[in-house]
Amino acid sequence: MAAAQDGNATAYRRLLSEVDAWLRRYYSRRLPPSAIDDVVQDVLVAVHEKRHTYDPNRPFIAWLTAIARYKWIDAIRSLRSRATVTLEDDVAAPSHENSVTSAWSLEKLLGTLKPAQAEVIRLVRLEGHSIEEASLATGQSATLVKVNIHRGLKRLAALLRNHPDEQ
Repeated sequence: MAAAQDGNATAYRRLLSEVDAWLRRYYSRRLPPSAIDDVVQDVLVAVHEKRHTYDPNRPFIAWLTAIARYKWIDAIRSLRSRATVTLEDDVAAPSHENSVTSAWSLEKLLGTLKPAQAEVIRLVRLEGHSIEEASLATGQSATLVKVNIHRGLKRLAALLRNHPDEQ
C-alpha cells in the first residue's frame, strides 16, 4: 500500500488483486454467497477512496480489516432489511401432462405414416423448415416434399375421423 500511495500503478494493481482474494475468503464465512461480490466491490471502492488515510507505519491488514468489518456490518443490516418470502413445501408447479401426452400421441400418429411422409411433416410443419430446406435434408424433390406432406396430413385426418376416441 505504501508503494501504491507513492504512485506505483503496478503495486496498486497487485494490492487490489490480493485484497480482492483476501476479502472473498473473509466474507465467505460471514455472508451468503449472493452478497459477497457486492460487499467486496464496496470495500475495494472504500480502499481506493480512503487510501490516503493509510499510515505506512502501521500494519496494513488492521486498516483493511477495519474497513471490511464496517462494510460487513452494513451488509448484514441491508440483508436484514430486505423483504423475504417463505416458500411453502407444496409449491404449485404447472403440469406438463398434456404436453407429454400430446407429444406421445403425435409421435404415435406419425408412426402410422410412411417414413418419408412423417419426416417431411416433422421438418416443415413441426420444426418450421421451408420446403426447400426439407428437400435438401431428405433428398426428396420440392414437389415430392409437398406431395408427401399433403398425403400424410390427409391420412392423419382420416385416422382421426375414424377413431376420434384415440386422440
